[in-house]
Amino acid sequence: MFDDQFEKTFRRLSNPFFSMGDVFERPNEGTVQTFGPYYYGYVKTVGEDGIPHVTEWGNTKPEKSLSDSKVRDPYVDVSVNEKNRTLKIYSEMPGIEKSDIKLNVSDKLVLLSAEHDDRKYEKKIPLPSKVDENSAKAKYTNGVLELTLTLAKEKPQGKLVSVE
Repeated sequence: MFDDQFEKTFRRLSNPFFSMGDVFERPNEGTVQTFGPYYYGYVKTVGEDGIPHVTEWGNTKPEKSLSDSKVRDPYVDVSVNEKNRTLKIYSEMPGIEKSDIKLNVSDKLVLLSAEHDDRKYEKKIPLPSKVDENSAKAKYTNGVLELTLTLAKEKPQGKLVSVE
Protein backbone atom coordinates (compact mmCIF):
# COMPACT_ATOMS: atom_id res chain seq x y z
CA MET A 1 0.00 0.00 0.00
CA PHE A 2 2.78 2.43 0.92
CA ASP A 3 4.66 1.58 -2.29
CA ASP A 4 1.55 2.34 -4.38
CA GLN A 5 1.06 5.75 -2.71
CA PHE A 6 4.74 6.55 -3.08
CA GLU A 7 4.71 5.55 -6.75
CA LYS A 8 1.62 7.71 -7.48
CA THR A 9 3.10 10.70 -5.67
CA PHE A 10 6.47 10.29 -7.40
CA ARG A 11 4.84 10.12 -10.85
CA ARG A 12 2.64 13.15 -10.11
CA LEU A 13 5.60 15.25 -8.97
CA SER A 14 8.06 14.14 -11.65
CA ASN A 15 5.68 14.30 -14.64
CA PRO A 16 6.33 18.01 -15.38
CA PHE A 17 10.07 17.34 -15.56
CA PHE A 18 9.74 14.45 -17.99
CA SER A 19 7.28 16.31 -20.23
CA MET A 20 9.72 19.23 -20.72
CA GLY A 21 11.95 17.18 -22.99
CA ASP A 22 15.69 17.25 -22.75
CA VAL A 23 16.50 20.97 -23.00
CA PHE A 24 20.17 20.31 -22.33
CA GLU A 25 20.66 18.09 -25.38
CA ARG A 26 18.49 20.22 -27.70
CA PRO A 27 18.31 23.71 -26.15
CA ASN A 28 17.20 25.53 -29.32
CA GLU A 29 14.18 23.28 -29.87
CA GLY A 30 12.52 24.20 -26.58
CA THR A 31 11.41 27.49 -25.08
CA VAL A 32 14.42 27.79 -22.78
CA GLN A 33 16.83 30.57 -23.65
CA THR A 34 20.52 29.77 -23.44
CA PHE A 35 21.88 33.13 -22.26
CA GLY A 36 21.85 34.70 -18.85
CA PRO A 37 22.76 35.05 -16.07
CA TYR A 38 19.59 33.98 -14.33
CA TYR A 39 19.10 34.51 -10.65
CA TYR A 40 16.16 34.47 -8.28
CA GLY A 41 15.77 34.51 -4.54
CA TYR A 42 13.64 35.63 -1.68
CA VAL A 43 14.20 37.10 1.74
CA LYS A 44 11.98 36.46 4.73
CA THR A 45 12.02 39.06 7.50
CA VAL A 46 9.87 39.68 10.53
CA GLY A 47 8.77 43.28 11.06
CA GLU A 48 8.63 45.08 14.37
CA ASP A 49 4.92 44.29 14.48
CA GLY A 50 5.74 40.57 14.42
CA ILE A 51 4.33 40.01 10.93
CA PRO A 52 6.59 38.08 8.52
CA HIS A 53 7.31 39.64 5.12
CA VAL A 54 8.61 37.79 2.06
CA THR A 55 10.36 39.78 -0.67
CA GLU A 56 11.31 38.30 -4.06
CA TRP A 57 14.28 39.52 -6.09
CA GLY A 58 16.10 38.55 -9.26
CA ASN A 59 15.77 38.86 -13.02
CA THR A 60 13.60 35.79 -13.50
CA LYS A 61 10.72 34.15 -11.69
CA PRO A 62 10.15 30.40 -11.28
CA GLU A 63 8.16 29.30 -14.32
CA LYS A 64 8.04 26.38 -16.71
CA SER A 65 10.62 28.10 -18.89
CA LEU A 66 13.20 30.73 -18.12
CA SER A 67 12.69 34.22 -19.47
CA ASP A 68 15.46 36.70 -19.98
CA SER A 69 15.32 40.27 -18.88
CA LYS A 70 17.93 42.84 -19.76
CA VAL A 71 17.07 44.63 -16.50
CA ARG A 72 18.30 43.12 -13.26
CA ASP A 73 16.32 43.34 -10.05
CA PRO A 74 18.92 44.02 -7.34
CA TYR A 75 18.76 42.51 -3.89
CA VAL A 76 17.47 45.20 -1.50
CA ASP A 77 17.20 45.27 2.29
CA VAL A 78 15.28 47.98 4.14
CA SER A 79 15.75 48.52 7.87
CA VAL A 80 14.15 51.07 10.17
CA ASN A 81 15.77 52.29 13.38
CA GLU A 82 13.01 53.95 15.42
CA LYS A 83 15.45 54.94 18.17
CA ASN A 84 17.67 56.98 15.82
CA ARG A 85 14.69 57.84 13.55
CA THR A 86 16.51 56.59 10.46
CA LEU A 87 15.70 54.29 7.58
CA LYS A 88 18.52 52.52 5.71
CA ILE A 89 18.35 50.82 2.35
CA TYR A 90 21.11 48.46 1.22
CA SER A 91 21.23 47.33 -2.39
CA GLU A 92 23.69 44.98 -4.08
CA MET A 93 24.59 46.20 -7.58
CA PRO A 94 28.00 44.85 -8.63
CA GLY A 95 29.73 45.93 -11.80
CA ILE A 96 28.68 49.58 -11.94
CA GLU A 97 30.23 52.91 -10.99
CA LYS A 98 28.71 55.29 -8.46
CA SER A 99 28.25 57.88 -11.23
CA ASP A 100 25.89 55.40 -12.97
CA ILE A 101 23.41 55.34 -10.07
CA LYS A 102 20.21 57.38 -10.16
CA LEU A 103 18.05 57.70 -7.03
CA ASN A 104 14.68 59.41 -6.76
CA VAL A 105 13.30 59.65 -3.23
CA SER A 106 9.73 60.57 -2.30
CA ASP A 107 8.08 60.29 1.11
CA LYS A 108 6.91 56.67 0.57
CA LEU A 109 8.92 55.36 -2.42
CA VAL A 110 12.50 55.17 -3.70
CA LEU A 111 13.18 54.66 -7.42
CA LEU A 112 16.60 53.11 -7.98
CA SER A 113 18.24 52.67 -11.36
CA ALA A 114 21.77 52.16 -12.62
CA GLU A 115 23.31 51.28 -15.97
CA HIS A 116 26.91 50.52 -16.92
CA ASP A 117 27.89 48.72 -20.14
CA ASP A 118 25.68 45.60 -20.30
CA ARG A 119 24.48 45.79 -16.68
CA LYS A 120 21.19 47.54 -15.96
CA TYR A 121 19.43 47.59 -12.59
CA GLU A 122 15.98 48.94 -11.70
CA LYS A 123 13.91 48.71 -8.55
CA LYS A 124 10.91 50.48 -7.01
CA ILE A 125 11.31 50.29 -3.25
CA PRO A 126 8.18 51.00 -1.19
CA LEU A 127 9.06 52.50 2.18
CA PRO A 128 7.43 51.31 5.41
CA SER A 129 7.43 54.84 6.88
CA LYS A 130 7.36 58.38 5.56
CA VAL A 131 10.81 59.91 5.19
CA ASP A 132 12.30 63.37 4.77
CA GLU A 133 13.57 63.27 1.18
CA ASN A 134 15.95 66.20 1.84
CA SER A 135 17.86 64.10 4.40
CA ALA A 136 18.97 61.49 1.84
CA LYS A 137 22.64 60.46 1.96
CA ALA A 138 24.00 57.71 -0.26
CA LYS A 139 27.33 55.95 -0.61
CA TYR A 140 28.43 53.15 -2.91
CA THR A 141 31.29 50.86 -1.90
CA ASN A 142 32.35 47.47 -3.32
CA GLY A 143 29.09 46.90 -5.20
CA VAL A 144 26.82 47.82 -2.27
CA LEU A 145 24.72 50.98 -2.18
CA GLU A 146 23.78 52.34 1.25
CA LEU A 147 21.04 54.98 1.35
CA THR A 148 20.28 56.64 4.69
CA LEU A 149 17.10 58.65 5.24
CA THR A 150 15.63 60.39 8.26
CA LEU A 151 12.10 59.44 9.23
CA ALA A 152 9.62 62.30 8.75
CA LYS A 153 8.13 63.84 11.85
CA GLU A 154 4.52 62.84 12.07
CA LYS A 155 2.22 65.82 12.00
CA PRO A 156 -1.20 65.59 13.58
CA GLN A 157 -3.75 64.93 10.89
CA GLY A 158 -6.85 67.00 10.48
CA LYS A 159 -7.75 70.42 11.74
CA LEU A 160 -8.66 71.45 15.26
CA VAL A 161 -12.11 73.02 15.30
CA SER A 162 -13.19 75.21 18.20
CA VAL A 163 -16.76 74.95 19.42
CA GLU A 164 -18.67 78.24 19.82
